[in-house]
Amino acid sequence: MEQDVNIKITDREGVMHEVLAPTDMAMNLMELVRSYELAPEGTIGVCGGMAMCASCQCYVKTDHNLPEMTDDEDAMLAEAFDVQDNSRLGCQIQITHELEGLEIELAPES
Repeated sequence: MEQDVNIKITDREGVMHEVLAPTDMAMNLMELVRSYELAPEGTIGVCGGMAMCASCQCYVKTDHNLPEMTDDEDAMLAEAFDVQDNSRLGCQIQITHELEGLEIELAPES
C-alpha cells in the first residue's frame, strides 16, 4: 500500500506547493508545513501542536472527510483572527490515506 499522499498547500505568499505527505509517521498538517519549510520558522506551530495558538490555522479548500473538530480546536478558532467557515488547525489533522488530494491554504499570520 502506498505510504504517501499528495497534498496541495498554498503558502501565505499565495504560492501553491504540491507535496508528498507520509502516512506512516504519525504527522499532522502543521508538522508537514514545517518539514517542507512552507512558513517562516517561528510562525507556525508556536504552541507545539497543542491547539493553543492558532498559528497553524488553515483553510480547507476541498471536500474531504476530516476528523471531527475537538472542543479545544473549536475554542481556539473562536478566538483566532481571519477565521472562515472552512478553518481548521493543521495540528489537529493527522495525515492519513483519506487526505489524498487535500488542498489547504495557510491563514494569514496574525
